[in-house]
Amino acid sequence: MGSSTDQPATPGPFSRVLLKISGEALMGSLAYGIDPEMVDRVAGEIESVHSSGVEVCLVIGGGNIFRGISSAASGMERATGDYMGMLATVMNSLAMQSALERRNIPTRVLSALPIAAVCEPYIRRRAMRHMEKGRVVIFASGTGNPFFTTDTAAALRASEMGCKALLKATKVDGVYDADPMKVPDAKRYERLTYMDVLRRDLKVMDASAISLARENDIPILVFSIHNNGAFADVVRGKGRFTIIAE
Repeated sequence: MGSSTDQPATPGPFSRVLLKISGEALMGSLAYGIDPEMVDRVAGEIESVHSSGVEVCLVIGGGNIFRGISSAASGMERATGDYMGMLATVMNSLAMQSALERRNIPTRVLSALPIAAVCEPYIRRRAMRHMEKGRVVIFASGTGNPFFTTDTAAALRASEMGCKALLKATKVDGVYDADPMKVPDAKRYERLTYMDVLRRDLKVMDASAISLARENDIPILVFSIHNNGAFADVVRGKGRFTIIAE
């Protein structure tokens, strides 16, 4: 929405943001798993925003390692598959923590499933304190419950942390009415309301995540993680993105 006049200029309207990254984004050019080069590149994007004084927290999916719902389709109990997916998000979160700490950015992983040997348990007030101290906080294990996606976890944590925006990093530069990778003339939206997304069944985030963001008046900005500097641009209200707001 770089052409829009209602987006504030630098330093931007967002003093605290949550970045939602899919697990697939961390695969880079690999067929599955974690591509260290891609993780480091995303860490660089986060570093540029963090160094500008913006408080940053993250939710990372686990689809590059394990996807519960597809395993449920092959006969595994859905709840079991979802818990395995939550453990995959912990692996991704630890990889991102390592990449950020190599850049001397203090980072904490807080997990909704207690795994004391590798990360802290999620406690809202502790997470708030970490952010106030200038640490990047990564929320792992989704909501800690099966049947909820990491998109819903992102909307929940953004609400709990009082974030000014939820930024969803995807493979494309906004929300389209069809997959632009498959449909060349898919229509791109500059701005949508929460109800537009729900009514049109746009597959940007699941309905519970959209509803939660709507209830707490948290704008969702969808942008491409593959464009260098895009995260910093969007936080400043510049660059190409689709905004979902009231």
